[in-house]
Parts: sequence; structure tokens; C-alpha cells
Amino acid sequence: MKKILVKLLGGEKLQMMRISLFAILLSLIVGTVIFLVIGKSPLAAYTNLLQGSGLFPKAQYAGRQSMFTDFMSFLDALTPMIFAALAVAVAFRAGMFNIGVSGMMLAAGFAASVTVGQSAMAAPLAKPLVLVIGIIAGALVGALIGWLKYRFNINEVVSSIMINYTLMYIFSFYLNSFMIDPVSRQSKAVTDASRLTLPAVQAFGLRFNIPLAFPLAVIAALIMWFILNRTTIGYEIKAVGLGKGAARYAGISIPKNIVLAMTISGALSGIAGVAYFCGYNASIQPGVIPSMGFNAIAVALLGNADPIGCIFASILITILSKGSIYMSSQQGVDIEMADLITAVILIFAACAEFIKMYVGKISMENKKEVQKQ
Repeated sequence: MKKILVKLLGGEKLQMMRISLFAILLSLIVGTVIFLVIGKSPLAAYTNLLQGSGLFPKAQYAGRQSMFTDFMSFLDALTPMIFAALAVAVAFRAGMFNIGVSGMMLAAGFAASVTVGQSAMAAPLAKPLVLVIGIIAGALVGALIGWLKYRFNINEVVSSIMINYTLMYIFSFYLNSFMIDPVSRQSKAVTDASRLTLPAVQAFGLRFNIPLAFPLAVIAALIMWFILNRTTIGYEIKAVGLGKGAARYAGISIPKNIVLAMTISGALSGIAGVAYFCGYNASIQPGVIPSMGFNAIAVALLGNADPIGCIFASILITILSKGSIYMSSQQGVDIEMADLITAVILIFAACAEFIKMYVGKISMENKKEVQKQ
């Protein structure tokens, strides 16, 4: 058994990617066992997840809808997830745990909604301005957390959580006082001109949404991969994350890179926020922090804090979250089943370093046995 484990997960090349795939496989096996225990077909349940996400055709559709309609909705939900996962990944590279992505998303979405989102600006001006405001708002919150970290050594997890709830209550007070919709009990919807999703587009006899920010998410992932792996900035951020003492000895500024990493993380969170609150959703629900910011932690872990890996991990987690409603209705199981599978993925992904160390230990033992013989 140990030899099989070493063969599958050993070696340096693509080891972390193989461990992530191993985590996904284990989670699917656990899900399969659970479905069998409750008397449901695992194959049918997983098929329903794909159908609900628009990656597999359903038996029937409502008027003016098709698999393409569901797929475009899937891309709309996927877009902010990619940005949020990239935000967590950048912070990970600097050795920081950014649990404040939700708050940064909320700050960006709020700032963009109360300014451009409620204005009469034309679309060619409003849509780019929404992105700019989101980037600035998110970056400012991220920079604050980074500054608190290096200036007062305040743990970023603690400051992030506190800032999350502080922003939520402040924004909730404003929304309930000045922008609440009496029917939906959410903020007044942003204008179509400022929205980053084109809603209810009619073409080819279908009606679907178009996520304008999705290409930006892919481009951002490629840019961040280049920055983190091919530039001096990325090298210094990674060095700080691996060991502050060694980085300081090498002449790398710890405060600068901590603040820089959190500022970049905040900027990416800001884009996630406007893609979510001014795109996928057109309004903000007072008193609620977007759970996507927390799901992004699982995505970044599963993607090994690699920008390209974050794209594929985002696809998987979005399939589970987006397809869970359809699976629940078709299989007659609780919607939380998808959350359970996601949780199992997170548990195994979080154990990636332990698995790596364990496999390395077994490999060393095998080498010693061979040398003795």
C-alpha cells in the first residue's frame, strides 16, 4: 500500500497537483459512500451536479432556455470565484491567511453600487469605472490589514474578521437607511449600464446572461502567474512567505512585501466584489457577508496557491455550489450534501503538506532499505 502511495504521490514534479487530485478523488469516494448509505445513486447524483451547472444536458428545459443558458449562468458565478481565489492565493504566497476577502468584496461592491451603480452614467463609462472603484476599495482594505500586520504585529486573521463585521454593520446601516428596496429587502439594484453582467440577453431563440468580467478573470490569473513566478516582485513575496528571517538577511523588505501582497490581494478581492455585487447579483443584502470569500480559501488550498490551479479549483467548487440545488431537487436529498463534499475536499487539501511529508518519509525509508540490501 505504501509503495503504491509513493508511486502515485511521490517525486517533486507536479507532486502538489497530484495530491490535489488525490484529495478530490477521496472526497468523491466519501460522497459515493454517503449516497449509497442513504439509498441514492452516486452516478445519478454527480450527473445532476453537472446538469445543474450547465455542463451536462437536462432532460427538459423551460421556455427560451437550454444547456447553454445554464452554462452562461455557471460562468457568471465562476467569475467572482476565480478573482476571490486569486486574492487568497497571493496572500498565501506571502505567508498570510487572508480571511478578509468577503469584507473586501463587500467594500468594493458597496462603493461601486452607491456611486456609479446608482448614477445615470452611460455603459462605456460606467462599467470600467465600476472596476476601478472596486479595485481601489478592495486594495485599501487589504493595505490596511497588511499595515496592521507589520506595524503592530496584529494577526491578519483577527484583523480580517473584525474588519469584515465592522464593514458589514456600517454598510448595512447605510443601505437600510438610504438604499433599501421595500419589496426585496435588499439594496436597490444597480443600473444595467453599470452592471458587469448583461442580463436576459435574447439571441438564437434563447435568453441568457453574459458575464463581461469572465475574460478578465482568466487574464488576471495568467498575469498573476507571471508576476508570482517570473518577476522580482513575485520572488520577494514568496521569499517572505517561506521565511521572514532568511528574506530579511537577503535584503528583502518585510514590511513592503507584506503590505504589497495584501494590497494586491485586496485589489483582486475588489474585482471579485464588483463582479459579484454588480454582476452576478445586482444588489447587496444588508447584514450578510458573501460566503464566496470563505469558499475561496478552499479553492486556493485546492489549487496549491497557484493562479492557474485556482481556475480549475474554482470550476470544481462552483460546480458543487451551482449544481447542488438541481441535485437536491432531483435526488430528494439535502442541499448541504454538496457542502459536505466541498468540506471533505477542503480537509484533504489542507492536509496536502502532511501528505507530502509522509510520502517523503516513506520514500526515504524505501531508499535506506534498498541501500542495505
